[in-house]
Amino acid sequence: MTSLNDPYELSVGVPSVDVFRRLRTDAGLSDKAPEAVALALPNTWHGVVLQREGNPIGMGRIIGDGGTAFQIVDICVHPTHQGRGLGKRIMAALTEELERRAPAGAYISLIADGPARFLYEKFGFADTATHDSIGMYRVMGVSSEPSGPRVER
Repeated sequence: MTSLNDPYELSVGVPSVDVFRRLRTDAGLSDKAPEAVALALPNTWHGVVLQREGNPIGMGRIIGDGGTAFQIVDICVHPTHQGRGLGKRIMAALTEELERRAPAGAYISLIADGPARFLYEKFGFADTATHDSIGMYRVMGVSSEPSGPRVER
């Protein structure tokens, strides 16, 4: 529950492309191309934006297929506002929406950078490695040399 003196307001939605990019980079996350962000934001399953005095200072989104698989992404809070439980507030709003709308058995994933894992553990997330799984990724448009012999197809 928020107090009457709480200067922060959490609303449902996604920020503009420019605000999205600024929030990510201000929080130390990687920047994304404006064209990619413009494609991504309308496909958000659920998003929240945290504001102080009308200025966006944090956000979080859920993406996914709406039934079997969801991913929590873009959780960030501007550094001058960190350490005040705001990341926890964003996560609480996202997980409440998942609990309300996601079907039973849906798989919810996220990538935990550094100490953020401790926040996510409070919301029931577990390290996949303890379940004989590992997270994997690939970034499109970034070339890498395959390890091992080259196979022509």
